[in-house]
Amino acid sequence: MLIVNKVFRHAVSGCLAATLALMASQTPGAQVSTQQRQAKAESRLQKEVRHVLVTQPFYTVFDNLAFKVTGDRVTLLGQVATPTLKIDAANAVKSIEGVSAVDNQIEVLPVSPNDDQIRRAEYRAIYSAPGMEKYSIQAVPPIHIIVKNGHVTLVGVVANEADKILANARANSVSGVFSVANDLKVEA
Repeated sequence: MLIVNKVFRHAVSGCLAATLALMASQTPGAQVSTQQRQAKAESRLQKEVRHVLVTQPFYTVFDNLAFKVTGDRVTLLGQVATPTLKIDAANAVKSIEGVSAVDNQIEVLPVSPNDDQIRRAEYRAIYSAPGMEKYSIQAVPPIHIIVKNGHVTLVGVVANEADKILANARANSVSGVFSVANDLKVEA
């Protein structure tokens, strides 16, 4: 009986050791798999949030909508000319499956007839320049013109460095503008 007990104990401890070793070897794979699933979910959320934002009905060239996705939380950033767009963007993002919370940090630009005049003049100056018409034919042109108290910020994406320089030069040619910040990115 004593020999059988020793054999049984060795068998049980051997099985236990094998089970622990198997679990330890599977844990890093499980963590990587979990990390991969989280990264995929975050990537899917980024695509959906981007799509929802750019398809907002009142989103124009004079608005800048940006965002950050952290897990299942979305932070909305940027500037808009109308307060309804801020609310609509947040509501649309909240309705996306998988979004647990939305932090709406979108800035509503002050109402100013002078800024509205500068917006129109900037649009004409930039998009009427030879070679820039290719950007104006899109539903939402990629060069966004943000005007706040006479200060202009260009945000968006252009095809090359020459277009970035041209947009900046044209933006600086508009009268009544105090400064121009060129935050345009060149396509990779």
